[in-house]
Amino acid sequence: MYDLLITHAKIIDGTGSPWFYGDIGIKGDTIATIGKLSGALAKQVLDVKGKTVCPGFIDMHTHSDLFVLEKPLIEAKIRQGITTDLLGQDGIAAAPLPSEYVETWRKNLSGLDGTPDIEWDWRNVDSYLTKIEKLQPSYNLAFLVPHGNIRMEVMGLANRIATDEEIEKMKDVLRKSLEQGACGLSTGLIYPPCCFADMRELTALCSVIAQYGVPLVIHQRSEGDEIIESMNELIDMMKVTGAHLHFSHLKVCGKKNWHKTDDVLATIDKARSEGIEVTFDQYPYTAGSTMLSAILPPWAHDGGTEKLLLRLADQELRNKMKQEMETGYPGWDSMSEWAGWDGIIITSVVSEANQQLVGKNVLEITALLGKDDPTDVALDLILAEKNAVGMIDFVMSDEYVSKIMAHPAGTIGSDGLLGGKPHPRAYGSFPRVLGKYVRQENVLPLHEMIRRLTSQPARIIGLQDRGIVRTGMKADLVVFDEEQVIDTATYTNSRQYPEGIDYVIVNGSIVIDHAITNETYSGQVLRRFYEQTTAISK
Repeated sequence: MYDLLITHAKIIDGTGSPWFYGDIGIKGDTIATIGKLSGALAKQVLDVKGKTVCPGFIDMHTHSDLFVLEKPLIEAKIRQGITTDLLGQDGIAAAPLPSEYVETWRKNLSGLDGTPDIEWDWRNVDSYLTKIEKLQPSYNLAFLVPHGNIRMEVMGLANRIATDEEIEKMKDVLRKSLEQGACGLSTGLIYPPCCFADMRELTALCSVIAQYGVPLVIHQRSEGDEIIESMNELIDMMKVTGAHLHFSHLKVCGKKNWHKTDDVLATIDKARSEGIEVTFDQYPYTAGSTMLSAILPPWAHDGGTEKLLLRLADQELRNKMKQEMETGYPGWDSMSEWAGWDGIIITSVVSEANQQLVGKNVLEITALLGKDDPTDVALDLILAEKNAVGMIDFVMSDEYVSKIMAHPAGTIGSDGLLGGKPHPRAYGSFPRVLGKYVRQENVLPLHEMIRRLTSQPARIIGLQDRGIVRTGMKADLVVFDEEQVIDTATYTNSRQYPEGIDYVIVNGSIVIDHAITNETYSGQVLRRFYEQTTAISK
């Protein structure tokens, strides 16, 4: 007898193969049988005639790291069909976390990962993942060890080049973090303290992940003005180390740079033809989202949030920031110059006094406050909110979003910030891909897009038992209506769930049943283990 039987299913198995019809028998958390099973006995039967079944979606770029500790059931993610989130992004995340930096780091993450009411009582990757396990999440979670946290563990938040001894210590922290279950290394070269590292430091860390067979997941230093140069320096590093390079939220920012998209994709193709594994994820929108303080040049962040606030209060240093923000400079892109102040919308603040500003762009806020200089308004807001400000920035073209999405090395990541009035990608990314880019615009056939959402990300992060509908695999499944699936979240009304997702099944348990979310906590922390490669790395 099966615990759950899905009958009359149109199955897209996640491999890139075309659909086929069949029934799926599930025992416990595992797919037991696929075939003609309509007469079999089961405790529960779902007749899904006319609907499509595929593996659960794997979100390759998320910022649920802190919110999942406050609310283990995150409907914004599961209602999209997401059954696995990849945490630890951009080189600045939860763990490892030295005790002396807890308060500083909490403030540093506030604009990106929010300020949920949680106890910051973990110190390393193992204790962080154990904390999630004890809370029992409603979906699966994997973790990248963040470069910034490794650097903080060894040398604090200082803006300087690491010594040889410090780099060796960082390599040891990376090894320990991987052996505690992390599935790769992340970095964000626009975020402190990652942006203080040189290529020598990154190369040393990549030599470790190459031994473990895991990817570097990177927010590269330029996504516009110097994007080709940025990509090439990373690819050259991988030629030396042999590691797998995965670009986070691949895009080309700034209208003056959009024409570079063909060269970006050609750069990936060339690297792959030379034997360098290069993959990427992207979100299906023309606006990004991050902390507002990302508009500031890297030196402004030296030493953490408290030092940043002191610099913002110093008129001479503030003037220097404003001057550099107008144009950017070699090695650093100015987001405010790309987007313009009318293209930067405030999504979250902490204080009650500034809640009226959420949902407005910086030019609107400038007029509302009766001010003259929008740059000063933005800097004043960062100062007043002690860096806990989120933003949306409009910097991309839909034509080139589609072109990147058609590339076979791609996957999808929502990059959704969950606080305040979030970017709609937090609620709609995966249904938007299926509705807008597959059904309406024919960017890719459905079975090929499903591969990008399921088996491809599973392979990249080493999930051997997920991402494919096959006997013996874990029963993470999505049942959806091909003709109805679509996002409904918008920039003005972003907290809206998608349509056309009928069922979401996590480890054999139904978490979403049409518009009803069951209080089912069947998720797992997906730790990666390295029995053979560990010996090689030491």
